[in-house]
Amino acid sequence: MLLAIHPVNPEPRKIAQVVSELQRGGVVICPTDTVYAFVCSAHQPKAIEQVARLKGVKPQKADLSLICRDLSQLSLYSKQLSTPAFRIMKRALPGPYTFIVPASSEIPKLFRNNKRTVGIRVPDHTIPQALVEALGHALVVASVHDTDEVLDYTTDPELIEERMGNQVALVIDGGISGLEPSTVIDLSTDEPELIREGKGSVDGFF
Repeated sequence: MLLAIHPVNPEPRKIAQVVSELQRGGVVICPTDTVYAFVCSAHQPKAIEQVARLKGVKPQKADLSLICRDLSQLSLYSKQLSTPAFRIMKRALPGPYTFIVPASSEIPKLFRNNKRTVGIRVPDHTIPQALVEALGHALVVASVHDTDEVLDYTTDPELIEERMGNQVALVIDGGISGLEPSTVIDLSTDEPELIREGKGSVDGFF
């Protein structure tokens, strides 16, 4: 099912409809400030396993990230950050970045593995922000990759729905997305490390 939601002023009724799917354990394809992504409630273990399967990996091995509302919600899932790391995140978020941070004790319970780090996103996009706000806790997130050998990502939600609509609860149509993924920066050690340069600029971070 394709559900059109306004990308700047999301309709509360439609956000509530998506949240009810997430609360029932559904996986949804959602726009972000980078590419379209699978999202599910962080409180639904079976949905997290389904996201891993959709990515073609075992749940214990999946590199899944979390979408948080803001830095204060992020602190539930991360151990104490160093002052330089916090400054980098405060400057960059919300924005097209994934920060790898030391995982709090919540993460093994969520992902059922022994990961010591977790990727955190606070996207600069009203739809995922509205979903996290209405849900009351973080979303698990993983990019939707294209089956095309040339393109990494599908930008058109109608094409995504054609290809994957029968595997998820619904696909949100928030308009055409970009082709660049988030910039990934590891803040889990003393020195920030660039893992992948994407849409987010790294000027002045290193």
